[in-house]
Amino acid sequence: MQDYSAATVGVLALQGAVGEHLDQLSRLGVTALAVKKTEQLALLDALILPGGESTAIGKLMREYGFIDAIQQFAASGKPLFGTCAGMILLAKNIYGGEKPHLGLMDIQVERNAFGRQVDSFQTALNIHGLSTPFPAIFIRAPYIRRLLSDKVACLAEIDGNIVLARQHNLLACSFHPELSQDDRIMRLFLEMLP
Repeated sequence: MQDYSAATVGVLALQGAVGEHLDQLSRLGVTALAVKKTEQLALLDALILPGGESTAIGKLMREYGFIDAIQQFAASGKPLFGTCAGMILLAKNIYGGEKPHLGLMDIQVERNAFGRQVDSFQTALNIHGLSTPFPAIFIRAPYIRRLLSDKVACLAEIDGNIVLARQHNLLACSFHPELSQDDRIMRLFLEMLP
């Protein structure tokens, strides 16, 4: 098992599923930090944008100066992982005309693409690079409607819809890996550390 104890990974803690990400990171031996101020970004080797409500998180990011700060963080080459709402925050294009938030990843996403809360589900998802399926939990999940450049690699899809993708130091998924006891997606992200 790889040693991640030297790494400090932040979870943007403005709204959403923060605690579950922090717990999973801690179990992997990572120093996990709830990020509430832009100054904390300087302490990090990587950052997670958690699930929650993308419009609310986006509004708070603007209010507290995180848009420019996270764009600079990504430009420095440090890994950034968006889960569920975090995927929407990373996207360059949001289907339906909503203004992009960070506009970092060459993807077009659709919000609540699988339906409402009552349509939430779990499935055994085949993921490129993993030997066995991952127990993926989808809650009011978005998906990637289309890739906007060949810089983006599709790592998993359901019924032709992309639910996990990577572009250089950016990783985005539709589902909630932090709600599973299976930590392989988090390890996939940590392997992106320099």
